[in-house]
Amino acid sequence: MENSKILKKLVFAGAGLILLIATIFGGLHILESTVFLNDEEQPSEISSSKTVEKDEIKYFPRQDITTLLLIGVDEDGPVEEKDPNESSAYADAAALLVFDEKNKTINAIALNRDSMVEMTMLDENGRRKGTFFGQLAFSHSFGNGLEESCENTLWTVSDLLYGTEIDYYISMNMGAITIANDFVGGVTVNVKDDFSEAGYDIPKGEYTLLGEDAETFVRLRRGIGDSLNTSRMERQREYAFGFADAIEAKTDENSLFIVDLYQEISDYIVTDCSVEILSSLAEKFENYEFMDVVSPKGEYVLGEKFMEFYIDEEDLDRIIMEYLYAPK
Repeated sequence: MENSKILKKLVFAGAGLILLIATIFGGLHILESTVFLNDEEQPSEISSSKTVEKDEIKYFPRQDITTLLLIGVDEDGPVEEKDPNESSAYADAAALLVFDEKNKTINAIALNRDSMVEMTMLDENGRRKGTFFGQLAFSHSFGNGLEESCENTLWTVSDLLYGTEIDYYISMNMGAITIANDFVGGVTVNVKDDFSEAGYDIPKGEYTLLGEDAETFVRLRRGIGDSLNTSRMERQREYAFGFADAIEAKTDENSLFIVDLYQEISDYIVTDCSVEILSSLAEKFENYEFMDVVSPKGEYVLGEKFMEFYIDEEDLDRIIMEYLYAPK
């Protein structure tokens, strides 16, 4: 079975999809599109208007797509409600799945967690109280760590994508990676980075990740290679397809394996999708073809406290017009 078909099968397996998708957000295009700068630049504002005019042609949000936001949360343990006055965990990964009913395809728009964006802040009651300019990952830090935080990330992504309506979301605490990894019997990957310099015993070449090695491979970036999120995202993609292969093997042995997997990681998931909704999505999009993972180009700038990724607005516009908008 091809990797794209495996991916689609996991998407429609319900919450069992989240590990695979949450680690595939990078896409092949990110490393090709990154440019590094030494001086700072301020991004211009991006309109969130529902109508976009290009070359005297008006474009409107497509009505023949369904969108699902996938969020990987930088948290080790199961999900739990946080004090709204304290910062919740960051969104380490965010991608929008686009189910195209016209073309019968599925695409994923991956967003770099370091992307500098305008986002909503929430008060102790979960109400909006102004805006904050910072890394996309911060959007999940506002709210109660559960639905409020996920919805704030959803609003932020929606605003970034010209006000695109997002139908559903699923988030997973990244601490579930080790649990799911070992539950499938380990994941084999091709290790290209040198982990020894950071003190980890993960050799280069083909290697089967077990235990904490899986989470290290997927989440660690400081001290590994160039330490940038783009490199980590390429490792996440490598892991995703290795995980897909492991899932395929287990599912061939036991058709209910994904149900068992979900039970193992369900405490790490927050979603507004009921089982009925996921089942409906699975039936509706069962025969759709998974096409690609795309990500807007951009430039890295060394900020005062961390690396800042400034999205190329022209490339973002291109992606939005191709997947989310259409001329009237």
